Amino acid sequence: MPNFTIQILNLLAATLLLLTFAMLSQRRILSLIYLFTLHGATLVASALVVAYATNDPHLYFSAGLTFVLKVVFIPWVLHKLILRLNVKWDVEPLINVPTTMLVGIVLVIISFNLALPVAKLSSSIARGTLGIALACILLAFMMMITRSRAVPQVIGFLAMENGLFFAATAATNGMPMIVELGVALDVLVGILILGVFMFQIREQFDNLDIHNLENLKED
Repeated sequence: MPNFTIQILNLLAATLLLLTFAMLSQRRILSLIYLFTLHGATLVASALVVAYATNDPHLYFSAGLTFVLKVVFIPWVLHKLILRLNVKWDVEPLINVPTTMLVGIVLVIISFNLALPVAKLSSSIARGTLGIALACILLAFMMMITRSRAVPQVIGFLAMENGLFFAATAATNGMPMIVELGVALDVLVGILILGVFMFQIREQFDNLDIHNLENLKED
């Protein structure tokens, strides 16, 4: 049974990494939101597997909170935002997709090498997926810095937070509940602020390219 659980966790971790790569290469914003929803659902599934394997009740709560926020509420908010802002495409990545994929592969190799010493010290059943968790964090951060539009950057930030949650599960069987509640509150506040931020950019410049902020000058 433990071996079967580890195999399921490895499968979910690989799925999470593939979804992160798909998000990194995606140009259609609506599809990016759908991929982020699947990203969150995979994270929920991995938390449930670890909760079942370790019989840890607070991980079930964490999985439920993640489902409500990352699979239901935040995708719904983002979908409403792009409908209100009439945004459909993100056609201006700072570097082209093939180069992005090559850099992403390099980041994955670096992540596995960095995570190996830490994974050996961990007692979690998911410690073998720590390298994938770190890779997801770095890939999501790369998505933030290689997109010129606000919406993909917001999704990159949220995907990076998913990677941090998965890393905590992989290394220590999850964070303390009070920490998870604090992170959830921070994410909600961040979404509200970023929503207002995107509306202000659109109102001032008629598009969501953050490079327009460089044109602002003091009167």
